[in-house]
Order: sequence, then C-alpha cells, then structure tokens
Amino acid sequence: MTITRTLMGAAATLALSAGLAAAQDSEPGLIIDLGGKFDKSFNESAYVGAQRWVEDTGGEYAEIELANEAQREQTMRRMAERGANPVVVLGFANASTLEAVAPDYPETDFVIVDMVVEQPNVKSVVFSEHEGSYLVGMMAGMASETGTVSFIGGMDVPLISKFACGYAQGVKAVNPDANVIVNMTGTTPAAWNDPVKGAELTRSQISQGSDVVFAAAGGTGIGVLQAAADEGILSIGVDSNQNHLHPGSVLTSMVKRVDNAVYDAFTASAAGELETGITVMGLENEGVAYAMDENNADLITEEMIAVVEEASDAIVAGEIQVHDYLSDNSCPVDL
Repeated sequence: MTITRTLMGAAATLALSAGLAAAQDSEPGLIIDLGGKFDKSFNESAYVGAQRWVEDTGGEYAEIELANEAQREQTMRRMAERGANPVVVLGFANASTLEAVAPDYPETDFVIVDMVVEQPNVKSVVFSEHEGSYLVGMMAGMASETGTVSFIGGMDVPLISKFACGYAQGVKAVNPDANVIVNMTGTTPAAWNDPVKGAELTRSQISQGSDVVFAAAGGTGIGVLQAAADEGILSIGVDSNQNHLHPGSVLTSMVKRVDNAVYDAFTASAAGELETGITVMGLENEGVAYAMDENNADLITEEMIAVVEEASDAIVAGEIQVHDYLSDNSCPVDL
C-alpha cells in the first residue's frame, strides 16, 4: 500500500488566503476504491474532483489506492490516525467497514460516496442514478434501429440494478415494444475490472440484436465500449464523460458528478462548514446528467435532445416518476 500526497506549489501557497489556511486545520484524505484512480470512470471522477480542489485552492490532500478487499479497514484507520479530515471513501463496498470504524474516531469527519452510513460523524452522498439512466435510456431507444438495446452491469448488486431499471424505463418510454437485454459481469468485486468479460458479454448481446449498449461496470465497461466500437454499434458510458474514448461510437455518457461530491466535501471542510447526514445528488442539482460534446454531436439529433430535456424537466417537477429499484428491489419493466 502506498500513500501519496499532492503538494501545493510555492505560487499557490502564497495565493492561499489566510482565512482558508486558518480554517483548514487538517488536510483531507481520499481513499480510492478498487480499480485504481485512472479507471476512466467512478474513481477517476473522484480524483479529478480532488485535483480541481488543489488547483482552485492550492491545498493538499492525502491519497491511498486500495489494492485488495483486506485493506479497507486498515486504510480507513490509517487515514484517521494520521490526522486526515475529512476522510473521503468511495463506493458502496466501504459502508459496513465505515460503520465499524467511524465510531472509533468521533473527532474525524468521514464522507462516503455512493452509500448511506448513519453515524453522527459521517456525511453520505448518494446519487439519483435511476434518473440519469432514464434519460440515456430514452436516447438509446430513439437511436436504436433494431428495437433491441442492452445493459451490462459490473457486480450484481442492487445499486447496479438501479441503473439498469432506470435505463429500461427510459427505453420503454420512447419505444414500449423495445427489447432490453440485461447482463451482470459477476458477483464479486472482480466484476468491476474485467474488460475481457465485458467485451464477451457485449458481443453476445449484439448476437441477440442489440445495437446500443449501456455499461455501468467500472473498468469492465472499457471492454464494453471497445467491443461496441469494434462491432459497429453504439455504446453509453458511465460516471465520467467517456464520449472521447471512442468518438462517434459512444452515444452519450450517464455522468455522476462524483468529482463535485469530493470537491464540495474538501471545500466545506476547509471552511469549517461540512455537514454530516445524507446528501442526494440528482437532476435538480446537476448530480447526474447525460454528456454532450464534440465527440457525440453527430449522433444526437435536436429532436432527441428536445425529448430528453422535456423529460428531464418533468422529472425535476415531479411529473414523471422514475421508479428507484432500491426502494423495493423491483422494477416495473422486465429486466
């Protein structure tokens, strides 16, 4: 296990205001989950948020990348004992560990991204993935020429079914007769980092008629997007904007602003304003979104954007209710 620290430059140090320096009694800590900080997805988004905070403030933070499951508790305790505050941990798999660790460090604030941990010194940041997935599902349904689209998840857990269910609802909203194929990569954490299996699943789905595939599978998704590009179908990225990975092949990306969650936690703590409890990031506060840029501009028509934007406004207004799989572990459409 290695610990790295991002240090402030001399010029940035001079530019840092005295007020901020006084408020920031401790440097924050970031624990990168399995898969590495350059997974081009969830972890990388968090890293980008931390780096943006460094650039904006001249601050510094401690960082650890997990190498295996056995390191979760040791790493959290190590961060807290070295004085990092807040300690930001990524991913639902850290929830049970944080439940046990947080009470032992009552003076340390913890932030968990992607799960709820109910402890007085924990801030939980969760996302309305079903809403963003609904919008990219609408895009998939409108872009599909075969009427069959697909989804590949990473580890088979309820959170990933939340993506799949939102996606399927969006597809069916624009094409009630569409067929949605859903596959999960596996049942262990290895499912997040198996691009070869992701590619195999993609080719299998293509053989069943899929011409648009949405990957919510961490590093495994890189194999999904590559196979889709190789086979000439469209793909949809996740967490980070992955449109640039295969320009003209990635229809869009369902972006989760994990970067904002990390940036906001670091910023609030430095100002002495970090509030524990639960924060939900959805369409109304730009916590989730679909990605548009020069890499997918030719794939998305003005009509598609108009339909999706109307739906987005209706979701925010409460006029469209996208079912959250986590509310009852069920989906109103077949998966």
